[in-house]
Amino acid sequence: MMTGRVSRRGIGPGLIAAALSAATLAAAPAAAADKQIRAFIGSTFGGSTTFPDFDHVAGKSNVVLGVSMVTLGEVFGVDIDLADAPGYFEGGQHLVLSSRVTTLTGNIVVAAPRRLTEYVLRPYVVGGGGLLRVHEEDYFGAFLVNRVLPAFDAGAGVLAFLNKTVGVTLEIRRFQSFSQPSNDPGLTLSGSERLSFWRAGLSVSIRY
Repeated sequence: MMTGRVSRRGIGPGLIAAALSAATLAAAPAAAADKQIRAFIGSTFGGSTTFPDFDHVAGKSNVVLGVSMVTLGEVFGVDIDLADAPGYFEGGQHLVLSSRVTTLTGNIVVAAPRRLTEYVLRPYVVGGGGLLRVHEEDYFGAFLVNRVLPAFDAGAGVLAFLNKTVGVTLEIRRFQSFSQPSNDPGLTLSGSERLSFWRAGLSVSIRY
């Protein structure tokens, strides 16, 4: 009987208050999460591919534009990154009519604690995976590449807010597709489809 009385007393105001306090503490980081939109411009470099590279430019720099949505808590966060590099395979020889490389990835972000770096440089690392789309059309119409490949990315950056709303971010990432067997053996040099490159960029970050 004493056991019954103890159990009934345990389900009282004290336990309810403790549960509410725990829920409030758990919800606080989510409510305080730093939500950002980052529009960026940058360059790809150091690329390598098994797709036709008639103008020998896959390893050279190419302009890339993109946007990312970031939710960043005290230390951990998430990032959805969309970027497009038009003309990726196009060079001075004009053997490629049109080309572009597009990436869409979802990532985990680990940053320096916000309470220590609110208005100073805040370094972070980022990594995840998603999709990499390759398009290439050559002048003679002999090769037409339209492939979507699974890919992963990893990198690091530094974020600095100039005020409560606007900041800037410098970042570098490595993108690499998972090697896939080619359905068209004549399309690639090795019988597998693969593309990798580095991306460096500067973004304007807007809190919302």
